[in-house]
Amino acid sequence: MADEQVDGDTVIELESVWKIFGERAGEAMHAVETEGLTKPEVLEKFGCVVGIADCSFTVPRGEIFCVMGLSGSGKSTMVRHLNRLIEPTAGRISVLGRDMLSLGGEALRTMRAMHIGMVFQHMALLPHRTVRDNVGFPLQVRGEPKSKRWEVSQRCLSMVNLDGYEDRFPRELSGGMQQRVGLARALASDPEVLLMDEPFSALDPLIRRQLQDQFMALSSELKKTTVFITHDLDEAIRIGNRIAIMKDGRIVQIGTPEDIVTQPADDYVKDFVEGISKLKLVFAHSIMVSLDDFKASKPSIDLSASPKVPHGTDLDHLIDVATTTDHPIVIQSDEGTDIGVIDKATLLKGIQGGKA
Repeated sequence: MADEQVDGDTVIELESVWKIFGERAGEAMHAVETEGLTKPEVLEKFGCVVGIADCSFTVPRGEIFCVMGLSGSGKSTMVRHLNRLIEPTAGRISVLGRDMLSLGGEALRTMRAMHIGMVFQHMALLPHRTVRDNVGFPLQVRGEPKSKRWEVSQRCLSMVNLDGYEDRFPRELSGGMQQRVGLARALASDPEVLLMDEPFSALDPLIRRQLQDQFMALSSELKKTTVFITHDLDEAIRIGNRIAIMKDGRIVQIGTPEDIVTQPADDYVKDFVEGISKLKLVFAHSIMVSLDDFKASKPSIDLSASPKVPHGTDLDHLIDVATTTDHPIVIQSDEGTDIGVIDKATLLKGIQGGKA
């Protein structure tokens, strides 16, 4: 998914959130703050495990924010803090302007039931209930009448292309169809926030890609703010507006897919992105030479016959354009102003390294 500006206010905010598991978590947290203990030192000295360490980020309204990392990196632990399925050891969590840590039992249940939807890898659909009743279950918990539950269920099932399966039971559905039921159930309460913890990772590649497409279409249509957990960089790059990469409980880099691939923060991230194709992730504005600099360095080159493309054109399309002309390519702003130039040498450097 191309880098794009997401409009709107901040919906999710984490500030210096820690989770330390163990009976001496309080002591361990104090030692981390006063002595700067590392994760192995906390385990050795206190017998405690650092789940997440000093995690901070914000997510604006309508963004798909992907969090990825290897198994044990802390990504699933982190996302469960957003709806307080896990209590933090330290830090601050705000969702939709509410201080999550200050919410009491009823207020917290209301946030979970009405404002935050969650989709897991294994959906735990109720086996004795039909697809329609599974989707409408959150509304039943809220005390909504059957007529409304069925109306909402039907609408949500249509969104995920499951018309005609309303009266089936989960055991009669494929894995991909069960995940669609889970997504429909999460949408039924019309939450502003979706938390998705590796929802497609257990599926076959073709089904997985189809569900990714469907999710992206729904996200664009419904403008949901989403935190999407995955261990698959290809998936994160494909669907995320921004990506956070975690290691050993810490966030080591946050950026757009282009940032992550072309400017890895350290060797860990560099290893992650080493095999990723840049053709759909690097854009003209990243590799172009400014118009003034190009004219100053190559004043004899006439640009009047050059093709012109928007600054958001990706490398893949730039290559297609370059094969049709011997002239440099002129890059334009959103307003149609000429702002840069890409010649064959610049294009080759972009293909090779992402940046000129």
